[in-house]
Amino acid sequence: MTTTTSTTAAPTEAVATASTAATASTADAPALIRFRPTGLDTAPEVNALLERLGLGPFAPDGLTAFGGRNDNWAGTTTRGRQVFVKTVARAPDGSRPEIDRALAFEATAARLPAGSPLRTPEHLGTDRESAVSAFRLLPGSRSGSEVALDGDFDEALCREAGRAVATLHTLGTADGASGGTSGGEAPDPASAPAIDTGEAPLPPMRWLRAFPWSEVQDRSMAQIAAWKLVQDDTEVVAALHRLRERERTAPHTPAHCDLRFDQFLVHDGQLFLCDWEEFRLADPARDVGAFVGEWLFQATYSVFAPTGEPTSAKDAVAPGFDLSHEEIVERGAAGLRHHIPRIAAFWQGYTECRTPDPELAERAVGFAGWHLYDRLIATAQAHAVLNPVARAAAGIGRTLLLNPAGAVATLRLADPAVPHPAVTPAAVLPTAVAHPAQPHPADAPSGSPR
Repeated sequence: MTTTTSTTAAPTEAVATASTAATASTADAPALIRFRPTGLDTAPEVNALLERLGLGPFAPDGLTAFGGRNDNWAGTTTRGRQVFVKTVARAPDGSRPEIDRALAFEATAARLPAGSPLRTPEHLGTDRESAVSAFRLLPGSRSGSEVALDGDFDEALCREAGRAVATLHTLGTADGASGGTSGGEAPDPASAPAIDTGEAPLPPMRWLRAFPWSEVQDRSMAQIAAWKLVQDDTEVVAALHRLRERERTAPHTPAHCDLRFDQFLVHDGQLFLCDWEEFRLADPARDVGAFVGEWLFQATYSVFAPTGEPTSAKDAVAPGFDLSHEEIVERGAAGLRHHIPRIAAFWQGYTECRTPDPELAERAVGFAGWHLYDRLIATAQAHAVLNPVARAAAGIGRTLLLNPAGAVATLRLADPAVPHPAVTPAAVLPTAVAHPAQPHPADAPSGSPR
């Protein structure tokens, strides 16, 4: 068993395998989406780790879970400690690359100074053999996706997110992690796994040509249609190859490589960044582009929400087939005007803490384009057909991938001192929102790695 006691890691993406347990108790309360966790009798390694750490096993009362792809448990132990425990899957060969990458992050970030913009909940210990990790629970915290859904992921939080991501990208440099510890005993770098230097898995380049037949049974028809949008578009495929080539020659830094709103936590007014299973040395533009892409995906949703601003998951995926061309353009412009200042605030925070390389912003726009495809593929899992939201997202992603340089200034990723242009649909989305990409007939197997 590997046991450390630093404050440098806390993956928050975790899954409940049963039904929803609770949401907000009042109509005007913030969304707090929680789930019923997997029974601990089927995962004895969880309490075994907690007992080895001296925390005591979970008390059954009040045990809950958060959303995501991995089993997790959140609650209080018999010794009164509030704990979050998470498992990750092993690779088919029995290795544990996700655990190793998370432990590598902890060793890298162990010397973050107190007050660092990069905050992560306290890591209590990891049993590498069982692929289980324990962290200090942040009671009442809300995931970034919940905060965004409630309209509370404002410019101030976006600026803090930019500062946190920039600090991550400076880890191991002269102005990065140095000068003291963040509390507790830092993990021993000598015994920690090395930082992964392998290429990030997304986009899966071999799937641009053909989707493995063995994967088809796990994909919905909407996911198959979404991947056909990519595979049948020779210009998009070529743009993704160009982006990968630019990534290989770009300066690499420690990077999150799986950045989404739900990887952030807001607790007592502070922002925490979590979930380090994809941590590696990579192009920092991946993380910047993912954050930009999250807001553009929100802007796409706002086109088809009944009020132009999604207020619930149901509203966010409203069909929207009855909207006129003029309504689509008007709502698209409104969504962009609403969200681009948040992108600008993120970039301001980022550049306050790190000087990006000259081409980072342009590469980030390309990765934002891929992020839109990635998110629409992921969200298509539960659907039989692609709705207009997904098609519009594909159109936006296509526009950004084909002309990333043309969107840098409009997305406010240029020098903050340079006046920025007015936001119009034509500036970033010449055909994306007004004329969303249409799916091709699914005449060959395709799908998503999600």
